Amino acid sequence: MKQKLLLFLWLTLSLQVAQAQGRLAQITDALRTPDSDKVLVVAHRGDWRNAPENSLLAIELSIAMGVDMVELDVQRTKDGQLVLLHDKTLDRTTNGQGKVADWTLDSLRTLSLRNGLGRVTQHKLPTLEEAMLLARGKVLVNLDKCYDFFPEVYRVLEETGTVHQVVMKGSHPYEKVKADFGPLLDKIFYMPIVNLDKPDAEQIIGEFQRKLKPVAFELVFTTESSRLLGQFDRIRRKGSRVWVNSLWASLNAGHDDDLSETDEEASFGWIVGKGANMIQTDRPQALLEYLEKRNLRF
Repeated sequence: MKQKLLLFLWLTLSLQVAQAQGRLAQITDALRTPDSDKVLVVAHRGDWRNAPENSLLAIELSIAMGVDMVELDVQRTKDGQLVLLHDKTLDRTTNGQGKVADWTLDSLRTLSLRNGLGRVTQHKLPTLEEAMLLARGKVLVNLDKCYDFFPEVYRVLEETGTVHQVVMKGSHPYEKVKADFGPLLDKIFYMPIVNLDKPDAEQIIGEFQRKLKPVAFELVFTTESSRLLGQFDRIRRKGSRVWVNSLWASLNAGHDDDLSETDEEASFGWIVGKGANMIQTDRPQALLEYLEKRNLRF
């Protein structure tokens, strides 16, 4: 009887793993299909409304919710270890103080994370390795704040077998990205961040699409004045998805997550209407439901 139970549990787990890996393969294929109208949903710092930001639970809840990608932030400790944390300092998101770079990993392990209300929880600050092992085979991951030490990040991705499911990004011009990343550009997904308010935005996008063909562009804009807001479809046809942040007003000319609470069409609808087919949000469940209603859910 015990052997049958163990076999049943093993088969159940194997099925769940296979289903998760199949889902990841589908998301990855969608990422590589730039001109699709189906929108990929990115959870900013995980599901931080229901768990501390950048925590393992925030990642788990995002995966369970069905998002396509989780955005995570990486910092480096005094002893060269890579941990998940948005700020360079500990004060806002943990019960510690000071710079992350002044603490060793062992000392950071004694701290607890704060939730979105600033209250201390039982959750501990995770390492990048722990986060990638949790996400492996389940969801795409966008890593932020780690451009300057990406070779160290890449080693963790290799060790955890997650190179293929990570999107790196940065706001540097093509020549610097090529010099900094070198042959790794052939092994990873890379996404330039471009500010549409700047006069050279179109030139930057054109150069990247000619020389690198990035999987996507993260486009930010404070006003609706940029003529590139009418050219998202062209960017997609040339081989890159268009990522827009609905996080707060200065990233999207006021069509943000908070507005979606009272007017989804003026927020999510406006962004999708412009041709964006990746949205990073602080309200992933609301966005998923919106896209489902309009048959835009991947």
